[in-house]
Amino acid sequence: NEHHTAFPSNERLEFLGDSVLSLISAEFLYGLTDKDEGYLTRAKAKVVCESALCKYSEELSLGEYLLFGKGDREEGKHRPSTIADAFEAVLGAIYLDSGFIAARYFALPYLRAEAEDTSAQKDYKTLLQEVVQKKRKEKLDYKIISEQGPAHERVFTCEVYLNSNSIGKGEGSSKKNAEQMAAKQALSLMGIA
Repeated sequence: NEHHTAFPSNERLEFLGDSVLSLISAEFLYGLTDKDEGYLTRAKAKVVCESALCKYSEELSLGEYLLFGKGDREEGKHRPSTIADAFEAVLGAIYLDSGFIAARYFALPYLRAEAEDTSAQKDYKTLLQEVVQKKRKEKLDYKIISEQGPAHERVFTCEVYLNSNSIGKGEGSSKKNAEQMAAKQALSLMGIA
């Protein structure tokens, strides 16, 4: 906008790339396991979430190739949401230029590596929910109690409550990670994790 250039934004390509990525990841996970749709939905959410897309973009150094206004140059190329969107835009461009097979060929190595990485990790929130559901009328609630650091190195602190009692606290580079760490601490205090 500062120079009135004719470069369009990446938002339309992000929109398209998001849909292409959704189909590629669903097809990949469907062929990877015979588990039910609940598991597939959770696994898909992990391989296409913002933190995963951000990681893929960092491997490609996509932030270095994005155009920003003067006030956003340094911070913008490290902002997780921005570089995560850039991965979807690139995938959308590949799809338009070369078709679905080329887009799948591009995305699969990232999805496969992330699926292998996340399958080794425990989903502490789900485990805590399963423990709590054994007792009726118990309610879990996650609250982000603080955010610190610059946008590209944000640290979130979360507390998990059982009814109105704090049962765990955790920190992470995203709200989801902080919630997982809070659930992990709660399970640890219960002698489970």
